[in-house]
Amino acid sequence: MSTHHTHNDLHSEQGGLPGEHPGRAKNPVIKVRDLAWLEFEKPDLAGAEIFGHAFGFATSYKDSDELHLRGTMPGSPAVIVRRGSKSRFTGPAFLAADDADLFTLASHLDTTVASLPENLGGLTVDTLAPSGARVRVVSGVHQLPALQSQRPLVYNVGGKIARENATQRPPREPAKVERLGHVVLQTTRYQQALDWYLQNLGLLVSDFLYYEGQRSKGPTMSFIRCDRGSEAADHHTLAMTLGPRTRYVHSAYQVADLDSLAAGGEFLKDAGFNRSWGIGRHIQGSQIFDYWRDDKGFLVEHFTDGDMFDNTLEPGWEAMTASGLAQWGPPASADFLGLKPGKEAFAEARSIISALRKSDNEFDLARLRGLLKVAQS
Repeated sequence: MSTHHTHNDLHSEQGGLPGEHPGRAKNPVIKVRDLAWLEFEKPDLAGAEIFGHAFGFATSYKDSDELHLRGTMPGSPAVIVRRGSKSRFTGPAFLAADDADLFTLASHLDTTVASLPENLGGLTVDTLAPSGARVRVVSGVHQLPALQSQRPLVYNVGGKIARENATQRPPREPAKVERLGHVVLQTTRYQQALDWYLQNLGLLVSDFLYYEGQRSKGPTMSFIRCDRGSEAADHHTLAMTLGPRTRYVHSAYQVADLDSLAAGGEFLKDAGFNRSWGIGRHIQGSQIFDYWRDDKGFLVEHFTDGDMFDNTLEPGWEAMTASGLAQWGPPASADFLGLKPGKEAFAEARSIISALRKSDNEFDLARLRGLLKVAQS
């Protein structure tokens, strides 16, 4: 397999230095194909469905204790919400290539393969990442048929006229979610968790970020994609960042185009929901983004036009800065950065004190200084 080592004008200005993390395992146990779905618990399923429909999901299954939300593309549901006493993220589910890979993984992890409920079908291996977060790997799940999606607009670009004697009137309606794109997780044991995902699930790092002045201490964030060989995959299916507690950061869902994203944002605003940050275009992944808070405050992203990489690209390396999160768009908001006064910011502050007192994590005083510098950069 040949690899691309040049990062200029590609996805990062610089590549790895000798001895730095290679961003892939030499002999992974299996190679997952995609992120299947995300699982949450919430006390109010009706409220979750109301927001879900406003955000652009369709309901594929519901009963008194469970809600499945899906996109328009065929496949499994994108989000599963179960009734719980409090709102929390319970974990991601990754899609294995086949049942055989699932049994291979179960044997390696010394665990069992179990059947999923009939409303999902298929099999699962449930395990824990080094941070203690639950991870599912599934196969053979029921495939939902495609739904009608929003048609991307036809643009007149430069001297090329593709639309003549016709106007543009994108409706102000929910931006129909096409599919689940990625999830971002924070962990107190970043290096261990990174190696665990690469070794066990065969994921590849697209980009590393490190704290300014601390590159020699190793990266503190990674954007990680599936290894589908010569078939291109999303720039990141999973992103992980070092922090003072293990938690969900955000998840992202693809929509048809910029107009769908923007008009859908106007619909969400009119419905009384709160934008966290956007609209802009990211650097790592290149996607156009728009971040919102759902009915229980979870951060969710509409995105379109993201990068797709095959398995030949080596990781890029960049310093982590708040100003470097986007190519264009408004500055990252205090809400997006977790600096807005409130329950979440208070919980993060308390966790910093707790993490610094413990020795079983990677978040030390030097990393705290680096994180504070990011927020001011």
